[in-house]
Amino acid sequence: MRPAAVSVAFAAFSALTAAHSHTHEAETQDPFVGWTQEDLDAKWGTDWGFSGISTFAHLPHARCLQYPDIAYDIAILGAPFDTAVSYRPGARFGPRAIRAASARQTSFRGYNPRAALNPYREWATILDCGDIPITPFDNALALRQMTEAFTNLAHSSATPENTASTISYRRKPKLLTLGGDHSIALPTLRALNKVYGNVAVVHFDAHLDTWHPAKYPSAWVDPDDPNEQSFFTHGTMFWVAHNESLLLPHKSVHAGLRTRLSGIGDNEDDDAQGWVRIACDDIDDIGVAGVITKIMDHVGTETPVYLSIDIDVIDPGLAPGTGTPEPGGWTTRELIRVLRGIEGLNVVGADIVEVAPAYDGVGEATALAAAQVGFEVLTSMVKRGLEMSGVDREAEGQRVAGGKVRVRDEL
Repeated sequence: MRPAAVSVAFAAFSALTAAHSHTHEAETQDPFVGWTQEDLDAKWGTDWGFSGISTFAHLPHARCLQYPDIAYDIAILGAPFDTAVSYRPGARFGPRAIRAASARQTSFRGYNPRAALNPYREWATILDCGDIPITPFDNALALRQMTEAFTNLAHSSATPENTASTISYRRKPKLLTLGGDHSIALPTLRALNKVYGNVAVVHFDAHLDTWHPAKYPSAWVDPDDPNEQSFFTHGTMFWVAHNESLLLPHKSVHAGLRTRLSGIGDNEDDDAQGWVRIACDDIDDIGVAGVITKIMDHVGTETPVYLSIDIDVIDPGLAPGTGTPEPGGWTTRELIRVLRGIEGLNVVGADIVEVAPAYDGVGEATALAAAQVGFEVLTSMVKRGLEMSGVDREAEGQRVAGGKVRVRDEL
């Protein structure tokens, strides 16, 4: 054999041997991370914003209604119901859309600078409890289903360490509901009444939602019969709640109103039910800080509050995906600033409703706004639990001075 051929053959053999050696090393080398559960969690236990099963903010999922022994401190619950609307349906798909839009919220990147905390990594165990399986065929049955579901969850237990806490806010679990049309507030208020008694409602909406049901065309029904099924709508549920004595007298507030009325009698009916009204235009005159002050001075910091947020409080140019759009609304930023400013409220339950993704744009602006609102509500709930422990997590904030609530002006 020629020397050149021998050299080539030897080189080929050496390369084959080296390749086999590298392959063997790759097969036998220690894993980069070991095989303990902690290691496995570190390798495979996280999701990117675009990966994973769709829960709110990638939170753990549990069927809390099906397994009532599951303990949590704050639950996200979907109420996919929209057959009590007066105009465009579609909010039954709201919970799904809001969860999808929350995908960029993760526990490893959930720090909220305005509150100096990450709500997903503080004292509260937060779960996504899935959806109530609500019938789309029978509103009377749907109301019964929702009332039972919310009542069951209202009587759930907080996690053991918080059930025994010296901080009263932590002892009872809280619920953030994703609607669904706004009528879901009625069964929620019924459930809260079993635990807290009467509550105040802080209501962000373009519409009053305290209308007498007979203000709608009603020739086919008895306007004096409170048991008429058609009286349960997304524009009458607070009227029903008032008649069922679920609300604290003269403690509830509307904010962002700009709807057309059937007449001045609508406001008079609202007055008779004990509400204070903040019009959408008021924000131009008194500013965000003025709106915050009016809410906080009227409601106070110890009153149990149900926070009800209809996404149509935002202008439809910014949040078109809703069933009863009203031009001339607040910006998304204005709503969020107000919500941040009222963080001192004693919120015992909340909802975000009327997101109808079929009318949203390709950028999902409405669902994104709702997801951010949810993040702000969760942040304020968690922060209240911290502040009542004496842990001051803010550089500036609301302080009680001279019997009035001094409000942070972020503008």
